[in-house]
Amino acid sequence: MRDRREFLQDVGRGGLLAALLSSGVLSASQAWAAERNQAAADAKTVDEALRALGATAPTVSEAIKLVTPEIAENGAVVPVSVTSEIPGTEAIALLIEKNPFPLVATTRILDGTEPYISSRVKMQETSKIIVLVRAKTGFFVTSKEVKVTLGGCGG
Repeated sequence: MRDRREFLQDVGRGGLLAALLSSGVLSASQAWAAERNQAAADAKTVDEALRALGATAPTVSEAIKLVTPEIAENGAVVPVSVTSEIPGTEAIALLIEKNPFPLVATTRILDGTEPYISSRVKMQETSKIIVLVRAKTGFFVTSKEVKVTLGGCGG
């Protein structure tokens, strides 16, 4: 049985959603558009995840700026930021090659917004971080290897 606090939180969320829908800030199609690509999330390899995302032959691009440390002392919180200079960027996905499930994040980029994301990811071991950008003209990638040290001691 739900407690009073959960009930009030749900009512608050519903009220906010209703206000956004009625004011026209959010359309009904946008409210339901956040469907998860389960096949990509369940993929065990980078190639499987890329296929599930529709990127069968992405082009390597220097117009994607990936900023992350070369050595991460703590694999549990590796900072990553990505900026896409590709016109018509629609989405940015982060994948980590040697993680059990490589796809760690996907972000939809709305028209008129800066194609930039920043996050902290968890890396199981030294691996490549791969950025996939979906643009109106196709799929593009860049990558960088990040060394994860053991206990921050350079092992």
